[in-house]
Amino acid sequence: MSEGINVVGIYVDDQDAALAFYVDKLGFRVHTDVRNGAYRWLTIQHPDQPSFQLGVFTPGPPVHDEATAQTLRAMVAKGAMPPLVLTVADCRARYAEWKARGVEFTQEPVERYGSIDAGFRDPAGNGWKLIQAAQPA
Repeated sequence: MSEGINVVGIYVDDQDAALAFYVDKLGFRVHTDVRNGAYRWLTIQHPDQPSFQLGVFTPGPPVHDEATAQTLRAMVAKGAMPPLVLTVADCRARYAEWKARGVEFTQEPVERYGSIDAGFRDPAGNGWKLIQAAQPA
C-alpha cells in the first residue's frame, strides 16, 4: 500500500457551479461524486495527475455548524484562503486558452524571478496561481 496525501479540499458555495468550472473550463475530470443525504463528497483530478484529488466541498453539516459555515463561505468569497498553485508548461498559452473559455483572471501573465505566473479565481473566490517554472540555465 502506498502512503501519502490523497485528497486536499477547498470550500465552495455551489458544488455544481464549481464542478462546471473545473471540468468545462479547466479540463479537470470527476473522480468521485457521491451523496449521503444532503452531504456531497465531490473530488476532481487534473488529467495529468491521476493519483491526487482536489475535494470540492461546501461548508456545513456534518463538519460545521451554520455560523462557522457562513464565516467560511464569506472568507472564501473575499479571497482570504491560501492560493492554490497549478504548474503549466506554457503560462501565456494556458492563459489565452482559459480566458477564451471564460475564466476570469485577476492577473495577466507576468515574468518574475525567471518564471511566469498568472492569477485567477474560481466562482467561489478561491485564488489560483498558474506558474510556468523557470527554465534551467
